[in-house]
Order: sequence, then structure tokens, then C-alpha cells
Amino acid sequence: MDKTQIQELKNQLSTPQNIVIVPHRNPDGDAIGSTTALYGYLNQLDHNCKIISPNDFPDFLKWLPFTNDIMIYEKEKAAANELIKAADLIFILDQNAFHRAGDMEEILTATQTTYVMIDHHQQPDDFATYMYSDTSMSSTCEMIYHFMDMMEHTDLITPDMAASMYTGIITDTGNFKYRSTTSTTLRVAAQLKDKGADSEAINRNIYDVNTPSRMKLLGVALNNLQILPEYKTAYITISQQELNDNNFKKGDTEGFVNYGLSLQGIVFALIFIENKDDGIIKISLRSKGDFDVNLLAREHFHGGGHKNAAGGRSDLNMKATEQKLISILPSYEKALSDTIV
Repeated sequence: MDKTQIQELKNQLSTPQNIVIVPHRNPDGDAIGSTTALYGYLNQLDHNCKIISPNDFPDFLKWLPFTNDIMIYEKEKAAANELIKAADLIFILDQNAFHRAGDMEEILTATQTTYVMIDHHQQPDDFATYMYSDTSMSSTCEMIYHFMDMMEHTDLITPDMAASMYTGIITDTGNFKYRSTTSTTLRVAAQLKDKGADSEAINRNIYDVNTPSRMKLLGVALNNLQILPEYKTAYITISQQELNDNNFKKGDTEGFVNYGLSLQGIVFALIFIENKDDGIIKISLRSKGDFDVNLLAREHFHGGGHKNAAGGRSDLNMKATEQKLISILPSYEKALSDTIV
């Protein structure tokens, strides 16, 4: 956003508005962190604000502040639609296209209002009146901090808001491990600690909450790990039956794909997770160095995201999806072999 847009938005936010905040479908730490942080900020400005999530989110994020106030679209569709229709402003966070909001796409597309998009994914759609898009940012939560700085309101950051933003930053950077972590990211994290974010408690609440069934599912995933050394690639498969056998809950497979990427010499890692209800194989893709999984996901798996982290899907069965991956890898052999890790 340029200075003119910032001033226009400041003017609109200077009086109470009906505001809806929308994260993407299957929201992660950055999506829930950014929406709850923004919610806390807008409430302090006396706006009538509601977070509407397309579907539910993992239990390991439900300790975050304001999550009890989140409306789940799948469960309250009619009421949510009325709130959207009545909104003066709709903030679209951690996503840059309406289709990423799942079943909410139709109502968002049909609703004529002022949209504000804050997001760090590549190739945004052109729907927002005010667009804050920056692919160099580590996370949308980092962008929320900068957004409040643009609004000259970092003094309004409470410990709860700081905890939300810190959560999104560490989950999207792998605890500051990924290359998206910049010196600015670290300075923002330091500011959030100074504002009251308890980094030890946040890490414990996110990472030290494994259930026995999740640990057993991880064992299944690692047992299914396949390594293709000639392509510096590793992938994991998990069937619907394996999910059912291990009492799968939303969020249980979070981070599993990174085990493949942690192998010495591996540049490209994927996980294929069967979803019988939707009739798809859900895919997460990760990479090291300059190997671009965003482009690969867009071209072959109806997805996209970031250069080193993307998502997608396959409408084929598991075996055919594996075969598709193996069939396309020769096209990327040079790029994979040239990537130094």
C-alpha cells in the first residue's frame, strides 16, 4: 500500500465499522495468529468485528487468545453469510484468492464491499481495494505488525496480540530456520517479546502437545517414506485407512513433510495424504535452496504458495499420484541436481 492508500484506510478505520476477518481454509498458525492479532487491534478501535474461518482449525492453536470468538463457516453458514453481506470492510488474511477460502468463495465473490488483503503468497488475484502483498515477508503475522506500524498503532499491541503474531512467525519460519527469516523478522519478533509474547510458553503450547495417536501416525508416515536419491527427492504417503487407524485429528500431520526434507542431500520433499471425503490426495511440498515448489505445484498439482513451501492436490488415487510425481521428476532433474544443499 502506498501512503495515499494508508491514509484512506486510516480514515475509514477512524470511525466504527462492521468488519469481517477471513483466513484461508484449513487455517494454520500464521492464519489464526494473524486473524486473532488483527481482531484484538480492531476491537481496541471500537469496531464491530468478527472472524469467520472457512472450517475448523487444529486443537494445538485453540489456546490462542480470541479463538473462542471465531465463527466456523461450515457450522454457521447462514449467520456468517449475513455478517459478510453487512460488512463495511472485509480483511482477507494469509491468502490472496477467494478460492483459498473454500466454500466461502461464492459469498465473498458476490459481496460488493471494501476488501483489504494482507498476504505474503505469490501471484495475488486482483480483488482488493487495499492490497498489502509482499512475498519477501516471512509470514502474514509479520505483516500484521508492519500494518499496525503503518497505522501508527504499535503502541496498542497487547501481550495477547503479541502472542498471536509471534505464533504465526515461528510456525511459518520453522522457528526462524527457513530462508524467509530476515533480520527484520528477528527485530519484529524481539519487539513482540518486549510487548509480552512468552516465547517459551508459546513453543510449549505448539510443539509439546503430541498425543500418542499422533506419534504413532508419525511412525506410519516415516515407515512409508520413499527416497529417490537420483532426484534428491523424498516423499511420504498416508492413506485414509492409516489416518483412521490412528485416530487422526486436524493438524496431526502438521510438519510431517519436513522429515523428508531433513534428510542429508534431499532438496525436494512431499507428503501425499488421502482424503476420501473430498476425493483427493492433499499434497504439501517443501524445498531447499532455489528449487521452486510454487511453480511445480501450480503446473502439476492445482496449487501454489511460496518458493520453498507450497500446497496442492491430486484428483488421482494414491498410486497414480505417486506415479505422476515420478513421471515429472526427470523434467526437473537438472534444477534439482544444480541445487546445492
